[in-house]
Amino acid sequence: MNLPPHCEASAFYTPDSKVKGFKVLEITGPAYPALSYNRRDFYKIVLGTGNMHIYYGDQTFDITGTFLFFANPYIPYSSEHRSPEQKGFACLFTKDFIGSRDRTERLLNSPLFRFDGTPVIPVSSEQAAFIEVLYRQMLSVYSGDYDEKDEMLRSCIDLIMHEALRILPQNGAKQRNAASRITYLFMDLLEKQFPIEVATDPLKLRTAQDFADQLAVHVNYLNRSVKEVTGKPISVHIAERITAEAKALLQHTNWSIGDIGYSLGFDYPSYFNNYFKRVTGASPNSFRKSIGKV
Repeated sequence: MNLPPHCEASAFYTPDSKVKGFKVLEITGPAYPALSYNRRDFYKIVLGTGNMHIYYGDQTFDITGTFLFFANPYIPYSSEHRSPEQKGFACLFTKDFIGSRDRTERLLNSPLFRFDGTPVIPVSSEQAAFIEVLYRQMLSVYSGDYDEKDEMLRSCIDLIMHEALRILPQNGAKQRNAASRITYLFMDLLEKQFPIEVATDPLKLRTAQDFADQLAVHVNYLNRSVKEVTGKPISVHIAERITAEAKALLQHTNWSIGDIGYSLGFDYPSYFNNYFKRVTGASPNSFRKSIGKV
C-alpha cells in the first residue's frame, strides 16, 4: 500500500509535527503510484485491504484481501497495485520515537521486522476490526492535546504488534539475556549495511571476525551466542543476508554482475559467481533470466 508522497518523506518528523518521529493516517481513494524501491528512515505498520504485489527485500508477496504489513527501514520495499482503489491505515515511526532500549530491542528482534521474518500477515475481518479500533484511537490521540500522547501511541503500536504475533504461529519466547543482547547488536550491525545503494562502496563487515572486532568481543563468544539464540552460526546469517541482497540487486537494478559482486565485497566477478551458485544452485546470470530480467 503506497502512501501519499509527502507522507513517505523523512521530513514527517520535523519539529513542527504533532508528534516528533511519528505519523498516523487513514488511507482511502485511488492507489498511489509505486515509489522507488528503496530504504526509508522509518518503520511502517499498515493495515490495508487491496489487490497488490508487495516487494520486500528479495521477497514478493501476492496479496488479495486484508493484511498487516510491517516495514523495516533497513529493507527496501515497494508495492504494485492491481486495483484502482485502496483503503486502510498506516503509522510511521522512527527508532528514536520508540524510546527505551528494551522496546527498541523487542522491535528489532521481532519476527515482524527482521529481514528473515514475516512482514505480511493476512488478517480476518474480526482481527481487522480490532486493529482498526487501535488505529482510530491513534488518530484521535495524535490530533488531540493529551500530555502523554507519545506513550499512548507507543502502547497502541505495542498492541498491534502483539496482535500480529498472536496471529503468527508461535515458536516459543526466547529469554532475553547476555546472549540475546549481543545477538541483537550483531543483527543490528548486519542489517545496517543494507540495502546496498552505491555499487562502488563495498560491504565492510563480511566475516564473523569483522563483527567481533566491531563489537569488541571474542569471535568464539559472539558465534556461540548468536547460535544459541538463533539456532544458526554467524556465517549462515551473513551468507543468507548477502544472498538476499544479491537477489534483490539482480532483480531490481540494472547493475552488471561484476558491479553487484564488488558491492557485496567480492573482488572479482568469478568469486561472486562461484559464491552465488554454491549458495543458490544457479549463477547470477541464470537467476536474472529466470525472473525475466535480462
